[in-house]
Amino acid sequence: MDIATVNTLPYEDFVNIFGNVVEKCPIVTAAVWSRRPFVSFTDLEAAISEFIDALPESGKEGILRCHPDLAGRDLQSGTLTRESQQEQAGAGMDALSSVETSRMARLNREYKERFGFPFVICARMSDKAGILRHLSERCRNERAAERARGIEEVKKICRLRLQSLLLSDAPNKL
Repeated sequence: MDIATVNTLPYEDFVNIFGNVVEKCPIVTAAVWSRRPFVSFTDLEAAISEFIDALPESGKEGILRCHPDLAGRDLQSGTLTRESQQEQAGAGMDALSSVETSRMARLNREYKERFGFPFVICARMSDKAGILRHLSERCRNERAAERARGIEEVKKICRLRLQSLLLSDAPNKL
């Protein structure tokens, strides 16, 4: 889909197509629809990033809370969004050993207890070893730094999801 087509989409279609570029947050794309016309993919991405950046800290934490635990109950029960399922599977989160599953569950729990929101990382740009390493390391961060880091990861995920929708040869790297 090219940017000219994006610019002609009615509100409902725009939100239906782009509503999950930020996990379970269609309000983000609903809000940026009114900023049309977008001159490019980069312009659309920037509009989404600017909307997120303008949110109060509680809003940013709300966006982070919409993300599922990596290798968590939603993956196990098959209730992840299509995008999250593909991203987690691509990073090997659906193929953890029992030891890795236990470690991931413990670290996810510790992270959520410390920060009040789930660990967010762009799974398409990592693998299970890297995710486990980053989760362990990031549990030691300060809350404000981790909130900012999580939002930067949300933006990476958003960029790759937008690329998948708009660019036919979308790479997995930023």
